[in-house]
Amino acid sequence: MNRVGPAPMSSWRAAGAWSAQNAAESADFRGPLDIAVAATVVLDAQDTVIGWSPGAEDLLGHRPADIVGRPVGVFLSGGPVPEAGSGHGLPLSGSDIRLARHRDGHSLSVATAVCELSEGGRAARVLVVAELERLRLWESRLAMLQGLATQSPLGLAIYDTDLRLTWDNSASGHEIGRPFTQYRGMRADELYPGGKVITEGFPESLDAVMRNVLETGEPVLDLHFLAQMPSEPGADHVWSCSYYRLQDAKGHVLGVCEDAFDITERYVAQKRLALLVEAGRMIGTTLDVTATAREIADVVVPDFASSVAVDVVQAVLEGEEPRAAAGAGAALLRVVGPADDAVTAGGDVAAGGHGPPRLVYHPPGSPQRRSLSSGGLVVDENVLVVPLRTGGVPLGLVTYTRDLRPSFFDHGEVALADELTTRAAVCVDNARRYTRERAAALTLQRQLLPQHLPRRSAVEVAHRYLPAGVTGVGGDWFDVIPLSGARVGLVVGDVVGHGLAAAATMGQLRTTVEALAKLDMPPDELLTRLDDLVGRPAETEGQQEAEQDLPPADADAPGGPHPDVTTGATCLYAVYDPVTRRCTMARAGHLPPLVVTPDGTLSFPDLPAGPPLGLGGLPFESLEIELPAGTLLALFTDGLVESGDHDIDQGLDILRRVLSHHERPLEELCERAVAELLPGGTTADDTALLLIRTRELDADHVAAWELPAETVAVGHARELATEQLGEWGLDELGFSTELVVSELVTNAVRYAEGPLQLRLIRDRTLLCEVADAGHTSPHLRHSTVEDEGGRGLFIVSQLVQRWGTRYSHTGKTIWTEQAFPADGDGELPFG
Repeated sequence: MNRVGPAPMSSWRAAGAWSAQNAAESADFRGPLDIAVAATVVLDAQDTVIGWSPGAEDLLGHRPADIVGRPVGVFLSGGPVPEAGSGHGLPLSGSDIRLARHRDGHSLSVATAVCELSEGGRAARVLVVAELERLRLWESRLAMLQGLATQSPLGLAIYDTDLRLTWDNSASGHEIGRPFTQYRGMRADELYPGGKVITEGFPESLDAVMRNVLETGEPVLDLHFLAQMPSEPGADHVWSCSYYRLQDAKGHVLGVCEDAFDITERYVAQKRLALLVEAGRMIGTTLDVTATAREIADVVVPDFASSVAVDVVQAVLEGEEPRAAAGAGAALLRVVGPADDAVTAGGDVAAGGHGPPRLVYHPPGSPQRRSLSSGGLVVDENVLVVPLRTGGVPLGLVTYTRDLRPSFFDHGEVALADELTTRAAVCVDNARRYTRERAAALTLQRQLLPQHLPRRSAVEVAHRYLPAGVTGVGGDWFDVIPLSGARVGLVVGDVVGHGLAAAATMGQLRTTVEALAKLDMPPDELLTRLDDLVGRPAETEGQQEAEQDLPPADADAPGGPHPDVTTGATCLYAVYDPVTRRCTMARAGHLPPLVVTPDGTLSFPDLPAGPPLGLGGLPFESLEIELPAGTLLALFTDGLVESGDHDIDQGLDILRRVLSHHERPLEELCERAVAELLPGGTTADDTALLLIRTRELDADHVAAWELPAETVAVGHARELATEQLGEWGLDELGFSTELVVSELVTNAVRYAEGPLQLRLIRDRTLLCEVADAGHTSPHLRHSTVEDEGGRGLFIVSQLVQRWGTRYSHTGKTIWTEQAFPADGDGELPFG
């Protein structure tokens, strides 16, 4: 094995250019003047031909019968060829280059050699004749073999059938660095101890490779072998080796020939290029600063460095803009790397970056402090420190450390580390920017979601919201809305798309749903109004395009909407009444809720799906069911039950299994549902889960009476209300309640139809309701001094906290709400 310059050419490639005939001739090392193959002529003392070989007949065309007995001058000129050099003329002696005449008359240049014979017979000398061109070709081949043996930079070696070295050229001997007699007969694995074949698909030892070549006869080309050069221990080298079997003319196997050249520089360059390619593939796969720092270590350890430490300024981890210039004493956080003396707080950081970020301090004179001071890279023995910066703004430092040989970083490796760190800095900065934008978006989204769900008499509630793992911001939302009559509105929705547009649309829809719910709309009517709101922007945009004679927007066009622009939404809205235990629900393209009754029965109500919001065209339908107290309802978005690990059916089965333990606390059920359905804690889509356990208002907290639509009902209603308040211990509210009941019943008798119903509910406040068969709502107005009436509702509004009207298919209900006295019973009326 040996080192060669650029673009070496192996003997195999040279051999491939030869013709089959040349290859066969090259295997015959007998020269053209060899008496066994050359044209041989036996002469007597007078240079008369007395013997003529078959080779002479083949070369000159004369048959023995025609030439024997004739003088040599018949076929050979009397003097040398003028331009061929000196000659002696006849009589022949020594060697010359002459002209010979063929039997057909043409001349050819030949080389001659004369061998004198001892006296004692008729034969005096032997003349050997060979074609000059063939002789010179043979001499060139001899020169080539001599050059390969003594001058070629290509290492050549021959191993016998026992795979022991029998010959090598000077290049191979120089590489081993000892006299040939000291290593002759050694095996290749003994000459290069610790070396191994690094080409995939081959044994690791050269002995095994050569043994296979001996047995199969199949040559091996461009086999890469890694070892230390015997004459230069300590540094690894890589050789490109070729092996082929040697055979004699009869096919007997003689051994294996090896040719090899050192490709260390090319191999190192390829490895460095491969490292950059791998860095481009592996670094920056996530938009997380810590994960990106770990990816840097995964790429360079252990092939390029023994360990890597990545220190960043604190602002980078927080997603903030780092300062344009960081001083030498700037605070840094180690996000990945081994623990060392620089760590000052929080304990050790595990190699590979599996610990939390820790504050680090680099003492004066350290390579890191020098790099911070100068703003450039620093090489100090086995340590290389490269600034992590982008756009001239420092983000931190990357420290590469080597513990194995070679421990130093050469110029090429320093340039490689600089390039790799520059690429990594872009990824770290992208992660920083994403952290900032994601934090801002999540803050906006969480502000749009319910901040706190107060305790309600009607239901017990637990909820979870998980942002998407990549985009972070989506359009999922949930809400629990207090309604009149101690009822509660339950809503969950999902806006199509991601990003700030989806979050903004979600905020609009949630606000609209809350506003419409406070109007006591039934679920199907509420979704119809919501559908009109979502579909209106698209209609308005289409009208503007038509008025301006513009082509319709193309989502695929360069100027068209972004793929994440919201185009629709789904929603589920339900109203639960704790007095009647009736739940009315409707949905717009959303998944139905999972209902678990106290006896453990799990079901999805047969609730009509309805179209997603914004499509229009189809009506929404409601479903009313009765829920026993203690029933568990699960309202959720598709991000909870559908992920890359399982489809929606499998997700629903998992949710059923978790909620089958319905008796457990709601918070525990929320945790288990998220843990089993989203084990990684993140998903491609954001997720909302709302668990509700229904309650029933105890009969002692509700009082209801049927009244005729007659004037006498007013006084009777006041008596009933006063008596009931006394039983509840709310005598302080007696006077105001009498006025409220009197006014509401009077209006119902005067302007509506019977029968009438008066209902008092002792909830967190005192609720008073008067229901009638009319559909006309009273209006609050300010009466003038000349008016004889119209002041009743004004007086009522001054006595209560809130009042309003809700409609049903049988009529309307006017309701009021009064706060309890300061020392009143504030306990929730759970049944």
